[in-house]
Amino acid sequence: MKGLFKSKPKSPVELVCQARDHLIFFNGNASESPQLKRQEKMHKLGKRIFEIRTVLYGNIGEKEPNKDACAQVTREFFKDDILRLLITCFPKLDSGIRQDATHVVTNLQRQWVNSRLIASEYLEKNLDVMDILILGYEDSDIALSYGAIARECIRHQTVAKYVLESKHMNKFFDYIQDPNFEIASDAATTFRELLTRHKSTVAEFLSKNYHWFFKEYNSKLLSSPCYITKRQSTKLLGDILLDRSNSDVMLRYVSSLDNMKVLMNLLKDSNKTIQLEAFHVFKLFVGNQNKPAEIINVLVTNKSKLLRFFEDFNFDKANEQFEADKAEVIREIGTLGPNDCLRKAIDNCEITC
Repeated sequence: MKGLFKSKPKSPVELVCQARDHLIFFNGNASESPQLKRQEKMHKLGKRIFEIRTVLYGNIGEKEPNKDACAQVTREFFKDDILRLLITCFPKLDSGIRQDATHVVTNLQRQWVNSRLIASEYLEKNLDVMDILILGYEDSDIALSYGAIARECIRHQTVAKYVLESKHMNKFFDYIQDPNFEIASDAATTFRELLTRHKSTVAEFLSKNYHWFFKEYNSKLLSSPCYITKRQSTKLLGDILLDRSNSDVMLRYVSSLDNMKVLMNLLKDSNKTIQLEAFHVFKLFVGNQNKPAEIINVLVTNKSKLLRFFEDFNFDKANEQFEADKAEVIREIGTLGPNDCLRKAIDNCEITC
């Protein structure tokens, strides 16, 4: 007899609609409602979010999720601005619900419906949602959830371009150095994603914002007292400069004596990993066939010290490419002399050595 009274499973559309209704409650004056009612609503919301997650990911041990059900959830979710409603409610949700909701939102960013990426279309019309997400790094309770969602959102090139061109990029230099290690690490991951995923957009951003960006990068990240920040930032710098899409930016960077001094200081770091990452950038200064006279002058002046340093510059896990690069750096520095500086000065019609 019990089976006769079992409730009918809710459709994907019903799940999203009921979740929306519960979110509207928490987005309103929920704090003025009795505690018992808030707990009941929170329980129901958590159940609906979990059921939506199950639709998108499938039950454990089952086959692939039902594509039609996923499409229904996706269409309904973005139809009535539920993404914004959910994100706005994050600070009020229990941690378990936030975790399930994060999985739901990140999954929805990749759902194709009739050859359309609906999440991308939605975000193009609601780019200010990213303002909420990025500023979430200033709230330790929601920082990691917002960070995970933000990274999925910037998979869409239009969204990444918006964030790159926003005031938020400057704030990342502080987020990455947050005292909370998990937040700092998450912010660094998002920062890397922004600067490596969409090649043409990144190249345009770096070209337009070269001066302030690398000034902040050098002074705050590469000179950070935190070992992890310094290591990750040196590695990222190398990845950025060695990307062919950023060749023009790379030439600007390695033509600056101030930049080279920063890398030379990193070469002297007590940590071997940082030294190695710094070397991969420093070799670009040496290999630049159009080195400014002031850079040639510094290399010539410190020639004997540099040659001794690189002769002893070894690593336990060094590979053939590293050895070849080191040999080329040694050869290039070894062939430099005062005449090179003079010749460059003459070429530039001014003596600067």
